[in-house]
Amino acid sequence: MAISGIEALLHLLSEFGVRHIFGNPGTTELPLNDALARDFRIQYILGLQEVPVMAMADGYAMASGGLGVVNLHACCGLGNAMGQLYNAFREGTPLLVTAGQQDRRLRFEEPILGGDMVAVTRPWTKWSAEVERIEDLPRAIRRAVQTALTPPTGPVFLSLPLDLQMERCPSLDLTPIRLPDHRVRPPAAALEQAADVLAGAENPAILAGSRVTERGAVDALVALAERLGAAVYGESGAHHGRLAFPSDHPLYCQGLPLWSPEVRERLWPHDVLLVAGMDLLRQYVYHEPARAIPEHVRLVHLDESPWQLGKNYPLEVGVLGDTAVSLAELERALARRMNDSARASAAERLTARAAQRADQQARLREEIARQRDQRPLTPLAAMAAVADVLPPDAAVIEEAVTTTNQTLERLGALRNTSGYFGQRGWTLGWGLGCAVGVKLAWPDRPVLALLGDGAAMYGIQGLWTAAHHRVPVTLVVFNNAQYQILKIGAQGLHLPQAAAGQFAGLDLTGPEIDFVQLARSMGVEAERLSDTDQLSGRLARSLHRDAPVLYDVPIARGIPERLQYG
Repeated sequence: MAISGIEALLHLLSEFGVRHIFGNPGTTELPLNDALARDFRIQYILGLQEVPVMAMADGYAMASGGLGVVNLHACCGLGNAMGQLYNAFREGTPLLVTAGQQDRRLRFEEPILGGDMVAVTRPWTKWSAEVERIEDLPRAIRRAVQTALTPPTGPVFLSLPLDLQMERCPSLDLTPIRLPDHRVRPPAAALEQAADVLAGAENPAILAGSRVTERGAVDALVALAERLGAAVYGESGAHHGRLAFPSDHPLYCQGLPLWSPEVRERLWPHDVLLVAGMDLLRQYVYHEPARAIPEHVRLVHLDESPWQLGKNYPLEVGVLGDTAVSLAELERALARRMNDSARASAAERLTARAAQRADQQARLREEIARQRDQRPLTPLAAMAAVADVLPPDAAVIEEAVTTTNQTLERLGALRNTSGYFGQRGWTLGWGLGCAVGVKLAWPDRPVLALLGDGAAMYGIQGLWTAAHHRVPVTLVVFNNAQYQILKIGAQGLHLPQAAAGQFAGLDLTGPEIDFVQLARSMGVEAERLSDTDQLSGRLARSLHRDAPVLYDVPIARGIPERLQYG
């Protein structure tokens, strides 16, 4: 029986286990929406604009560990989505992004909506192609899915001409999508060399990144860190995407600072660094000294991408292979090498770090107590109120770095590693949509999004999708009526007017945004909260309700001298 191009797409994706397509349609996508009107295997999640659409698919893919599928409207819809595609590219999120292309019979005339979308998307995808023949469509879909999901994972793009979507063919090869086992064991010699370097270290540390969590390697990393008694640092707040180590573990030292001089200071006491599952390093703003890793530090780097090994810093040992397998086998190699003296030193480091961590948390709680009665709420007091009621299985999406400030991690309040999602690409508008996608992937887990007011406005249309599909996410907008991160950055660059406290285009006033009315206009219940007890009480209830809710929380509008870490 003849089958159309769009029917072939839906058949292959549904057989592979895809249950949602995130989209905003236009004329060149109508064959998909028409097919879904009678094909209920896949649910179409409608977004009102491409920023939240892409962010929803991103969150869904990260939480589920599977493929996120997006359908966009030709060149114009793709253009709106490009910032969020950049986020997915920086995260390595496995997305299949599709867009309708103009009818092939019109292409030579340079019609409206048509254009070279392949060239546009190629820099921020693993693979990008336009399907010219219906006979090639199944092969293109299988290739795209395998490419997206094979480490190093990432987004792919397919351009689908309108007439190809409707064209029917009696002999398409609909062989199911089958992925090869991508787990590659590291070379034994490289592991042995890495174990030798780490076993001989006097003060080792570990730099752990998002790919540790995404490859299911957290337990292996914990065992290795405890074996070494090594301090564990997460990625900098500029790209701190997933939580690679338990936040309540005594060896956890939170994320690295933002700027290279502070990173050097933090890492200076260590003689060997083990880097696992992170890009070394992805800096944000140029500072001198520009080299963030001290020259005396020897580097051992494990990753699944050869591009990351030795990219920015020369290595003592580079280990290419599956993250979980590499960490587990390295831990066993260390167990064979470490003598009684080395094991005693590791135990001493762990004990010392536990005492240091307890002292830091005690001082942090004292500072929280001093700030609790200030109004408007300080960021620290507001985050402590969140920490007080955060369930152990909660998923937390952060897009408010100057407010959240790693407080949940510093308090040890993130009690699971899988449920943390932070910005990595910094195209704003990601957090709200990401939360909706995470909740669709994890309907039984409470999902909380912590958003800055400026960031929220980039993807605010996602509120309608949450209401329309009744996705019960809890959204907290920390409202300081400004782009505070840019004011901090301007002062960090020693710009003369910023140093004097004068800013142009960085305040969200005249008028201020009424998030309560804005949310209600799109069908989401909303309330303004100004007290810590009120915030804790509302969150404790809303995280278990069956409909979305937004809380607008006014916070202090000053500019902190610096962001705190550790």
